[in-house]
Amino acid sequence: MDFAPTEEQTAAQGLAARIFGDLSTHERLAGAGTGTDAELWKELCTAGLTAAVEEIGLLGLVLLLEEQGRTTAQVPFAASCVYGLLAVTAHGTDEQRERLLPPLRDGTAVATGAFPARGGMRADDEGRLSGSVPYVPWLRDASLVLVADSDRGLWIVRTGDPGVGTEPVETTAPWSAARLVLDRARGERLGGEGPPEEWLGGEGAPEEWRTGIVGAGARGEPGVVGAGAHEESRIAGAGAHEESRAGARGESGVGAYEAVLAASRIAFAGMQAGVCAGSLARAVAHTTTREQFGRPLSTKQAVLLRAADAHMDTEAIRVTAYEAAWRYDTGLPYGPQALTAAWWASEAGKRVVHAGQHLHGGTGADLDHPVHRHFLWGRQLDAYLGCGSEVLQELGGLLVKEGSE
Repeated sequence: MDFAPTEEQTAAQGLAARIFGDLSTHERLAGAGTGTDAELWKELCTAGLTAAVEEIGLLGLVLLLEEQGRTTAQVPFAASCVYGLLAVTAHGTDEQRERLLPPLRDGTAVATGAFPARGGMRADDEGRLSGSVPYVPWLRDASLVLVADSDRGLWIVRTGDPGVGTEPVETTAPWSAARLVLDRARGERLGGEGPPEEWLGGEGAPEEWRTGIVGAGARGEPGVVGAGAHEESRIAGAGAHEESRAGARGESGVGAYEAVLAASRIAFAGMQAGVCAGSLARAVAHTTTREQFGRPLSTKQAVLLRAADAHMDTEAIRVTAYEAAWRYDTGLPYGPQALTAAWWASEAGKRVVHAGQHLHGGTGADLDHPVHRHFLWGRQLDAYLGCGSEVLQELGGLLVKEGSE
């Protein structure tokens, strides 16, 4: 295994660190609230970092997401890259790549994913989707939603289409929540047929089919990409369809659904490594400058041990994410490694952000303090990746299945 980044990956990471460090300041984050920082998203896309993901691979994306996590930057970078750029590149048809990738590269379109498939979502014989899935990040910004149905087929849904709507819900997390409702919404199979012939430039085609670019407001209304907030969704389903498989298969022999789900777990684990590193860095800075009884807090043995444990947990998240991403990029089997990275990111990530907040003492309880954002992001990533026992159960099942083959 060689986790040493290439020259291109190193350059991209350095550029990302500079942009996130310069623009994702505490003052700007406080001003943005739960919304997306449109200026920061424009800067990232203008610098070519979204388009670069196709060249630097999943490991490169993990490096970029680490930098985003360090600053808890409010942009849909992870979701649009893993559910849009990488998914379409790996599993889309030539026509889909030609039509969908350009706006995803320059950020004028944003993608997200309704993953994982947990019952509910169904497609009828006309390819129209109805149903509900619990969690879709950055939905309000999304032009495209990659939906996994109950048969693990992949469908592309456009947020401005008829039958697609969102319902905001209450949340205290920095990624504001919403419910996405599909009522016989038209879906396009990833790796399958494209839009109906009569829509290709015809009068009956929705605007997003003609332009390839669409923004969405809080309730699916047309809007400006980047002006919304990070959303969660529920997509609830009715009807059944036996032929909703995407059919595309990755180099390692897994289906398109499994490949996209694994890539998303690896990518968000990489972001969690950055969130934890940022939380720990703030805790170290606080304990080395804050004095108690004339001595810095960092000289206390209990503080040192707590910080050391958090550091080891952070490194475990990072190295497992790196290994899984490296195996994904090189075409080696990566299923168990993706689940291992997800488990470390969920379980250890939760420990680290709690430690970061506790090491700030009473200051850590201040909801306006920067470390509290790391705490919220770490907990939300923990929820998104799945609780540790569920991930371990899935990993155990996969290992048993592989051992019996």
